[in-house]
Amino acid sequence: MAREAITTTSLPFPLLARGKVRDVYDVGGDRLLIVATDRLSAFDVVMAEPIPWKGEVLTQATAWWLARLADVTADHMLAVDPDAIVAAVPGLAATRDVWARRSMLVRRTTPFPIECVVRGYLTGSAWKEYRQSGTLAGEPLPGGLVESARLDPPIFSPATKAETGHDENITYAEVERRLGADTAAELRRRSLAIYGRGREIAEQAGIIMADTKFEFGRLPDGTVLLIDEVLTPDSSRFWPRESYAPGGPQPSLDKQPVRDFLDALTARGAWDKAPPPPPLPPDVVQATSLRYRDLFRRLAGVDVDRFAAGVPAPTS
Repeated sequence: MAREAITTTSLPFPLLARGKVRDVYDVGGDRLLIVATDRLSAFDVVMAEPIPWKGEVLTQATAWWLARLADVTADHMLAVDPDAIVAAVPGLAATRDVWARRSMLVRRTTPFPIECVVRGYLTGSAWKEYRQSGTLAGEPLPGGLVESARLDPPIFSPATKAETGHDENITYAEVERRLGADTAAELRRRSLAIYGRGREIAEQAGIIMADTKFEFGRLPDGTVLLIDEVLTPDSSRFWPRESYAPGGPQPSLDKQPVRDFLDALTARGAWDKAPPPPPLPPDVVQATSLRYRDLFRRLAGVDVDRFAAGVPAPTS
């Protein structure tokens, strides 16, 4: 099904932030509207071409997961259904076609300046650190592990939140220094619990959740909430279980077609992974859009457009 992509938004409320993917608006009453556009970032560079359906997948996947995590952690989401959002913020009615299905109305919090990363498999920057020093997040790991090896138990591997460029891994001791021991322990506990629930659910769908990152924020009364996107293909690394083979990199159910295309350009010396980005061929855009939609279908058992419309997954 064709879908017009949204690269940027202009709503009748103050724009608080425009990130690589999301536009965040202050809609009053200590509430925010988080709009996931179809922008795509690769190697920390935002591509010129949007990926149709991407913003809807990110938002609806987050809503799907939050419903399954309600007993694990409190979160900031107030509404994702467009009718409920308009009822709460009538001023959004005229621009509904722009933000509907790709937006969450949320409670405003003060975010903690930490990325709460959980790693269940040795890949990415974790594999790089392990090869260099035999550690992960500054803590020693057993010797002889191979790339993409499963980590049991999963490891809390925090990172800084970089406004530009890459996040940087830090030790748990550094999180304690920045946030205090009690807060650090609570964020670690919740992160591991969320990952554990998510990994179990994903495995039932034939998907390996290799790693993921969470963000948390605090309300004025001190309540800690899970915020932002949750267990999406932008915040997590998902692998198809049927092709998993430790000892090397794994295919990913996300923007891998874009990464593969860009890596090939870099290998030929045609791009240095710095702005401006090269144009993406239409087949790469289409393949990436299909990856996002296919991951959602594998998890939820229904296409993202039917889920957003309230159509339940078929029962077996």
